[in-house]
Amino acid sequence: MLLSRTKSKIWIHNNNSPNFSCSSFKDINTLFSDDSDYNSPISTTTTKKPNIFHRVLRVNAVLRAFSTRPAPAPESTTPKSIQIPAAEKKIVIYFTSLRVIRSTFDDCKAVRSILSSFRVSVDERDVSMDAGFMEELKTILGTRVKTKLSLPRVFIGGSYVGGAAEIIQLHEAGELKKYVEGLTPAEFSTCEVCGGNRFVLCEECSGSQKCYSEKSGFRTCTVCNENGLIRCPSCYYPIL
Repeated sequence: MLLSRTKSKIWIHNNNSPNFSCSSFKDINTLFSDDSDYNSPISTTTTKKPNIFHRVLRVNAVLRAFSTRPAPAPESTTPKSIQIPAAEKKIVIYFTSLRVIRSTFDDCKAVRSILSSFRVSVDERDVSMDAGFMEELKTILGTRVKTKLSLPRVFIGGSYVGGAAEIIQLHEAGELKKYVEGLTPAEFSTCEVCGGNRFVLCEECSGSQKCYSEKSGFRTCTVCNENGLIRCPSCYYPIL
């Protein structure tokens, strides 16, 4: 419809026209639709999606529900109730003096230094000097033969305490001194036989692990260990 007003011409479109459409506004027909259209069956069947705010609230509620559940207690892999016989009045430490694995050597050195500062009796069992100590430790802890155990391992008053991490933690917290109370004081005298090394050279094979006889020739020595050493008879402690 064309209206002439003054000299300019104005085109007025009838919005009620059923064929009206605008390519730039896709929902313009919805804006001009009657309110009665919202009550149609089509609008009632369509489900309205929750906005992002409601979805965030639901997720937070689910997370809070899971976080309030008690976490399962971790299974303790450290044998705390293990006892070692004939060691009620001293400290027994299984360690290594080899520098093959630097971290293990440093842990053993640190633990030995901490234990020696209390001036109590310490029974040091070096697994690098005798492989029987490692077999003894596996028997005490009840582990398999092929299982590799980390060192050091410390027993105080006959009870198993732990490794380097446990000893250092107890020492820093000031709790380790409670464990060593009542233990036998350390003896500062050095053994005249072994010089404090706990081992002496085998007299049968002179440390070669081979013995010779005229009847059978050379044979492996059954007295000493794999290093050609035997335990000092003056400071001997039985192996389990």
